[in-house]
Amino acid sequence: MNTSKLFFISGVSSGFGRAIAMAALSAGHQVVGTVRDEEARRLFDALQPGRAHARLLDITQFERIEPVVAEVEASIGAIDVLINNAGYGHEGIMEESPIEEMRRQFDVNVFGTVALAKAVIPGMRQRRAGRIVNITSMGGFITMPGIAYYCGSKFALEGISQVLAKEMKPFGVAVTAVAPGSFRTDWAGRSMVRSDRTIPDDDALFDPIRHARHQKHGRQLGDPARAAAAILELVQMQDPPVQLLLGSDALGLVRDRLRDMESQIAAHEALTCSTDNAWQCVGDRYARVP
Repeated sequence: MNTSKLFFISGVSSGFGRAIAMAALSAGHQVVGTVRDEEARRLFDALQPGRAHARLLDITQFERIEPVVAEVEASIGAIDVLINNAGYGHEGIMEESPIEEMRRQFDVNVFGTVALAKAVIPGMRQRRAGRIVNITSMGGFITMPGIAYYCGSKFALEGISQVLAKEMKPFGVAVTAVAPGSFRTDWAGRSMVRSDRTIPDDDALFDPIRHARHQKHGRQLGDPARAAAAILELVQMQDPPVQLLLGSDALGLVRDRLRDMESQIAAHEALTCSTDNAWQCVGDRYARVP
């Protein structure tokens, strides 16, 4: 029985995209990977001639996405798995960061991802089968000073992914938002866009964070090859989760955030429910009126 699938992976030149592509090829699958220049296309095609297929595509060129997907399905075959991986990090205190940098962050991390999903969904829906994996981040759950635009984009993608999972489930298409923690990719290196520092008042808060990020780069706990193996396991599941954290740091930080959120919700429950006529105070808690 042939279990080979056709993967479409955005951003295969480095990082998670490269690792996932290599793992899928090693497992016998076909992979279409998007790249942004001719040299990268040549190198990717040469990895596994006949099974590695590079396509030139900048996912912010939204008008090109549907034609590229249509060409792939016409010339190679139906796309079984979409890995929405392409993205980057923006670093900068929000007051210091131009709004144009926020637009670019959302164009890549949100709008390009959504455009790719929209391009593959009709075929998957008609075939009543498919897997969509959106690479988000633990930054879609937790926040820290200096990455407001990045966290905003990943929070948005988490919400979109959860809604899409509900919309596509009746058609046999599973959608998972995969949220990695810190991995040894180039996210915090050359791939990160950094706004210039302009406000001395922010130095005490932000300079230690930027310094720690530089120091940690290349020594993170997360191994991209292990992440790729986990994602291949995910796409084989009969009933995959809607959200999946990758990395023990993501697990710990997100659990801390959930505990803090529950604590804050409980602390302000009375104020929360005071706006609803169907609730009344019972001791120190609010309860629904019978």
